[in-house]
Amino acid sequence: MKILFLGDVMGRAGRQAISQQLPRLRDAWKLDFVVVNGENASNGMGLSGDHAKLLFEAGADCVTLGDHAFDQRDMMQYIEGEARLIRPVNFAKGAPGRGARVFEASRGRKVLVAQVLGQVFMKRAFEDPFGQIDAVLKAHPMGGLVHAAIVDVHCEATSEKMAMGHFCDGRASLIVGTHTHVPTADAQILPGGSAYLTDAGMCGDYLSVIGMEKAEPMRRFVTGMPKARFVPAKGEATLSGVYVETDDRTGKALRVEMVRDGGRLTQAGPGAAPAAGPVTG
Repeated sequence: MKILFLGDVMGRAGRQAISQQLPRLRDAWKLDFVVVNGENASNGMGLSGDHAKLLFEAGADCVTLGDHAFDQRDMMQYIEGEARLIRPVNFAKGAPGRGARVFEASRGRKVLVAQVLGQVFMKRAFEDPFGQIDAVLKAHPMGGLVHAAIVDVHCEATSEKMAMGHFCDGRASLIVGTHTHVPTADAQILPGGSAYLTDAGMCGDYLSVIGMEKAEPMRRFVTGMPKARFVPAKGEATLSGVYVETDDRTGKALRVEMVRDGGRLTQAGPGAAPAAGPVTG
């Protein structure tokens, strides 16, 4: 199966890039399943129902959220009627929506998508992400109930994301970090056969401070005093994420490639040569 995961969509620039570029990538790379993290798509804070529709119309099969899942007021109700939206599984039990779901991809293949929120440096204490994702993966074994499994790890700390990658290795096709808006360069296949990337980066304008217009964040760093609200940067966006090919029989990753399409960043994506397999020994 050919899977594309795209990092946090940041404001209008990110939405426009998804609308303009994702249909082309879906066709060119013959993608079977696409996941987009959309938690910053609406003015940088949360996701509205209208903007969720836009992401789905552009070609997303699933949209994951994060700690800003319900910043847009209408999402509390909208998520209950839209099964393609996934919020963190370790939110409070009474939170609307769901934290994991099995989707149907091309040719009837089953794909599990789950999201967990980290605890390190996060503003609120959430339920244990390791225990929550462990239960989800045990209930949906690859090679059994599902053909592939994707885990979105929404964290501040790279160490926590890495720990989650090793914890899920062999039980998910892809473990990928989101939230910090900066793509890391450590795409790899772990020893157990899971593709891993510490952070997918954002789909937004990189001539910015993690997607926000530079002036106000710089003022706060320099002076320690706020003067205005943060505003999403509006320049040309780069779509950032990760491409994975999986074995339908086992669900394990056969190939992983970083993705950067459009905008300012050096371009990257699936080329002619396959990525190196896992190192053993």
